[in-house]
Amino acid sequence: MRELETDRLVIRPFTMDDLDTFAGLMEASFPGSTDLNAYRERLTYYTLGERVLAELRQPPYGDRAVVLKATERLIGSVGFVPCLAPFGQLPFFGRVKDAKYSPEVGLFYAVAPEHRGRGFASEAAAAMARFAFDHFNLQRIVATTEDNNAASAGVMRRIGMTVQRNPRPTPPWFQIVGILEAY
Repeated sequence: MRELETDRLVIRPFTMDDLDTFAGLMEASFPGSTDLNAYRERLTYYTLGERVLAELRQPPYGDRAVVLKATERLIGSVGFVPCLAPFGQLPFFGRVKDAKYSPEVGLFYAVAPEHRGRGFASEAAAAMARFAFDHFNLQRIVATTEDNNAASAGVMRRIGMTVQRNPRPTPPWFQIVGILEAY
């Protein structure tokens, strides 16, 4: 996948030179884990995955670096993930009594705490969605989060997603779901 640019950001593949900043971002986004070797493995997966998926002509699943143009500093991560969830529980998908898990393309975004609240996650997420709709002919992208993550739900709304609440208590990471259809 090519590099993307917005007014303030560059979205590019991660490199192994990003390890220290990437580790800090992951620790801030997912508290409780500080294993540098695990972060190194994840970053290796993203860098190899970028190349291998392109060679296989597969969707660019995995995270990409969000870099602030003005400083060339890595400030976040954005990407696509395979998302297998009980989407039939939601009104948007036409409720199914026994909601089976079904696959969708999920959108992931995270911004370092010191850069939050400035619209960077929304800007990066919108750029990725536009790229996916324009270049991969996707018809829909989803994003999921917990009830207590108002910032993530705000990103969903700002990029034009239809936001729905899961009427069931499980799974916990599937309490708020954003759905964005191709324009």
